[in-house]
Amino acid sequence: MGTRKGMLLVILGQALVAFLFIDARLAAQQMAPPQAAKSMVPENPSEHPAPVQPLPYSHKRHLALGLECKMCHTNPEPGKLMTFPDTTKCMQCHVAVARDKPSIKKLAEYAKSKQMIPWVRVYTVLPGVAWTHGAHLNAGVKCETCHGQVREMDTMAEVTSVTTMYACLNCHEMNHAKSACDTCHKH
Repeated sequence: MGTRKGMLLVILGQALVAFLFIDARLAAQQMAPPQAAKSMVPENPSEHPAPVQPLPYSHKRHLALGLECKMCHTNPEPGKLMTFPDTTKCMQCHVAVARDKPSIKKLAEYAKSKQMIPWVRVYTVLPGVAWTHGAHLNAGVKCETCHGQVREMDTMAEVTSVTTMYACLNCHEMNHAKSACDTCHKH
C-alpha cells in the first residue's frame, strides 16, 4: 500500500513539473513570440506528401510549447545527419503528459524495450553529394531556412526543394558562399 502511494506521489509530482514547464513555456512564448526565419529555399513545385511515420508527431504542437530543434535533433560528428531523439527524451514529459493516448502508450513501449522509434526521414541527401548539416549549422543557417516553416507543420513533409542543386547553388550565391562543383561533389 505504501509503495502504491509513493508511486502515485511520484507520478503526480512529475505531472506537476511537466505542467509547470509547459505553463512557463507558454507564458514566455506569449510575451515574446519567436521570429520565424525566412526560408531561402523555394517551395517544392510538386506536392510531396508526408511519409507515414510509426507515431503521429506534431512539430507545430511541440514547438508551440517552446521546444527548439536542437533540443531533440543533435548533429554528431561528422555532422552529416541530424539525429532523432531517444525515446527517453520524449518520455521525460510523456511519463505524465497525454500518457493515456494510444500513440504515447506505443512510445512508452519503444522506451521500455529501449528501441529507437523507426522514424522515416523526410529529406534525403542525393547520392554523390558530400553535404553536412554541421557546416551549415556552424555558418549560422537556421533550420527554417532550408526546411520551411516547420513550426506550422502538424506533419513533417518535404515542402521545400532543398535537396535540388538549384536550391543549393542559389542559396550559396545569395550568401556569398563557395559554389564550385567540388564544394558538394567530391571525386
